[in-house]
Amino acid sequence: MSLFVAGLSYKTAPVELREQLAIMPSRLGCHGCRLKIVGGLEEVVLLSTCNRVEIYGVAPEVNGNVKSLFQLLAKFPCDVREHLYVHSGPEALRHLFAVSSGLDSMVLGETEITGQVKHAYESAHDARLTGAILNRVFQKALRVTKEIRTRTAIGRGATSVGSVAVELAEKIFRQDLSKHTVMIIGAGKMGEACVRHLAKKGAQSILVSNRSFDRAQTLAAEFNGQAIRFDDCLQAMTDVDIVVSSTGCPQTILHRSDVAKLMANRGNRPLFLIDIAVPRDIDPAVQDIDNVYLYNIDDLETIVRQNVRHREQELAQCRAIIDKHTAALALKIGAVQENEHDVCIQPQPGWLSHGAAAGGSEPVFQ
Repeated sequence: MSLFVAGLSYKTAPVELREQLAIMPSRLGCHGCRLKIVGGLEEVVLLSTCNRVEIYGVAPEVNGNVKSLFQLLAKFPCDVREHLYVHSGPEALRHLFAVSSGLDSMVLGETEITGQVKHAYESAHDARLTGAILNRVFQKALRVTKEIRTRTAIGRGATSVGSVAVELAEKIFRQDLSKHTVMIIGAGKMGEACVRHLAKKGAQSILVSNRSFDRAQTLAAEFNGQAIRFDDCLQAMTDVDIVVSSTGCPQTILHRSDVAKLMANRGNRPLFLIDIAVPRDIDPAVQDIDNVYLYNIDDLETIVRQNVRHREQELAQCRAIIDKHTAALALKIGAVQENEHDVCIQPQPGWLSHGAAAGGSEPVFQ
């Protein structure tokens, strides 16, 4: 049996193409079943995320046209030939281990992909699309991922502006954000993303202020929060602990004198200000006031870059772990033989004009 992975990702294909092939999580089993039957595969797991669409398969011998499998997934006819990558045997194992552990992600070391890989495998397993090889391969991938997370720092340190804001807030307020109030001034995408991160970490009381009060009400409703009229936002800050400002105004909206009066009214309680607007919304001089913590977009992005560099330093150890488990598992499942290519991609002339690509049942792999 030959193990292979064929796919395309953010590295090889634009979003316009990826979205044509994307499969909803609830439909992975159904589409996997079609791939198995029409493609003539012994086993199959279909992985579909916003950044990649991949088919992990096992076949007696691969002599068909791999791109034809993706025609079965496409919403409209599309040419994927220039965007596909194919790995076989140990390289397929190594690729899966890297994907599952976040080493192949747009954000190095991110953890969401691990859950997506697990869901893809469980969907295929529940649909009885996996067998002895892919069961072992995917279970091993999840164990390798756990080992990488435990033995390295690849997943530590925030790598987005929103997540960095959360980490800083947790340090200032000693981890617990559930008792603190957050205000977002302006309804920009980055400001909204910061508030979403804070809400996920437990911030429950959220105020939204925007020049358009209707927009403020709409966004506040998403967080079960309260809309504040723009002219009233300074007064409302008396009871706020974290302010995320992203208005796009051409001039400063929060001056040092404003914040000094505000702190007196607050009893000098700590105030965390995140200014991600360009031009800046908040006077930089406010950071000279006791118990006021101000970070702008450059501060946050500097921390992001530092954290990414720290993660990159862990890559060698992560790859060593993957190489060790790849070699051991390849021997166990007999995925490849030395100096042999298990997957041979040989287009069959005219195949796309009939058979599976036209809705028939001719197998891709025979």
